[in-house]
Amino acid sequence: MTTSDEEERRTVPGGPATRFLQLIRFSHTIFALPFALGALAVAAHGRPSPRTLLLVLVSMVSARTAAMLFNRLVDWSLDQRNPRTATRHLLVRRSSLVIYLIISSAIFVLAAAAINRLTFILAPVALAIIFLYSFTKHFTSATHFFLGTALAVAPIGAWIAQTGRIDLPPFVLAAGVMCWVAGFDLIYATQDYNFDREEGLHSLVVSLGISRSLRLAQWLHLAMFGALIAFGMTAKLGMIYYLAMPVVAAGLFYEHRSARHLDVAAINRAFFYSNAFVSAAFLIAVCADQLA
Repeated sequence: MTTSDEEERRTVPGGPATRFLQLIRFSHTIFALPFALGALAVAAHGRPSPRTLLLVLVSMVSARTAAMLFNRLVDWSLDQRNPRTATRHLLVRRSSLVIYLIISSAIFVLAAAAINRLTFILAPVALAIIFLYSFTKHFTSATHFFLGTALAVAPIGAWIAQTGRIDLPPFVLAAGVMCWVAGFDLIYATQDYNFDREEGLHSLVVSLGISRSLRLAQWLHLAMFGALIAFGMTAKLGMIYYLAMPVVAAGLFYEHRSARHLDVAAINRAFFYSNAFVSAAFLIAVCADQLA
């Protein structure tokens, strides 16, 4: 760590906790977590035990934290060269980042072990999947789909936490989450088009161009919507769930409508609010259906 980095770090606003939460983009936890909780609610017929719910929450938050920290560690020098992420290294020292990564990974494994035998066995597999994403941009243009797969692990894990077994419905939901994440990550990646091209990074946005990438994102979100319908069918959900699906569609439509102008502020606004809206609408629909 250079002296100039230390001096710049002192100018970054907020205390250590605030900086840490900024580093891992903790506010984005609300994207995937509702799908995990939705899968848990369906598996438990709307009434998971407080213990299982707490352990699932701890598992999901700690796993995502570990994944984000690992990504920051792998991309440390790359983030410094990207104008959009050039100040990330000022939020936390690299040595501290490693310690936080070890702690969050350990918390995830311990929480998984406390749930049931199968979640404990699969915990290392889950960590391997979510860590793999951080390397993919260096060897494949399909990095958006790897990110989607990493987040798609959440509903499968939550279902296993409740049932102790592997069933079809969470995999259908996971397919939807994968398409959803890959779609919105494609939209978000349009901001890095010039940087990725200059750095020679494997990027689907660079390979396809921005217009075709946005079109692919639309198709992926259409597939996501179809997967949500299929999840309702395989999980035998009721009419309340299906009546909420147009609300989800409206959130997706808003995101694409905002992204087509290629305005950075609009993309960031749509990225956060529309995705938070979509995931929240899904969770509310599931809970209302199960508790009706």
